Amino acid sequence: MISRTDIDQAARRTAGLIRRTPVMEADRGLSDGQVWFKCEFMQHTGTFKARGALNRILAAKERGELRGGVGVVVASGGNAGLANAYAAKQLGVPATVFVPEAAPAVKVAKLKAIGATVVQGGAEYAAAYQAAVAHAGETGAVYCHAYDQPEIAAGAGTVGSELLEQLPDVDTVLVAVGGGGLMAGVAAAVEGAAKVVAVEPETAPTLHAALAAGGPVDVAVSGVAADSLGARRVGEIGFSVAVRCGVESVLVSDADIIAARSALWNDYRIVVEHGAAAAYAALTSGAYVPGTNERVAVILCGANTDPATL
Repeated sequence: MISRTDIDQAARRTAGLIRRTPVMEADRGLSDGQVWFKCEFMQHTGTFKARGALNRILAAKERGELRGGVGVVVASGGNAGLANAYAAKQLGVPATVFVPEAAPAVKVAKLKAIGATVVQGGAEYAAAYQAAVAHAGETGAVYCHAYDQPEIAAGAGTVGSELLEQLPDVDTVLVAVGGGGLMAGVAAAVEGAAKVVAVEPETAPTLHAALAAGGPVDVAVSGVAADSLGARRVGEIGFSVAVRCGVESVLVSDADIIAARSALWNDYRIVVEHGAAAAYAALTSGAYVPGTNERVAVILCGANTDPATL
């Protein structure tokens, strides 16, 4: 479980190391309310995950857990690996990243360019996760979970606290969900100030299934956004915060996601990956319909994609 106190601490710890990403107003007429984009795809390594990675590794360093010779290890479909590799490089320690075989080539290439050791294998994130945990146990490397660690989620939550500074009267925040780290952080950051709507692909409904079952459960994972929203189950932190904060869950189809991604490019020249476009798809598909004069912020959380597919 995380709170606004944890997020404020993360903001202080990572100050000067993360970018304050801009907020851009969308064209009027998109809905009965007003819509803004939180352009987190402009963050270091192209996703919000740099925030959590830096917070996690810096906290480990403060506690004396970070060993220079072995550094950090993470399991990731790509984005968490990029973030932790980047953060480790800033702090001068090595990073080992376990990725599934389906990880996009563009992300694997970036990991290697940053200097990470990349170990690729297994069909899904779950296989990479098991290998990374084993590596941490064998070497003493600091394990950085892709989404289900308090410091990771709290770091991600600085997106939400930053958004409140930029749009203090925002009513609703739309955020894509895979494992739920970003959703948990944002929901904790805006708790009592705005509501959060979690947007998930129909083909990877981790939070939706957990809310229906009363706890995290495994779901089948597939679809166009599986490389970034492909966790098999929502994290314990994400589920707990979602229940505490009354987070709503809506589902969007692959076709909705593809259309929203194309619309962001065609209308705004914004390039995002399918997982980031999922949040916007809630509006463009009608899965979420804002009320009259409702002020909605859409978190565009990542841009590690192949522009040729636009």
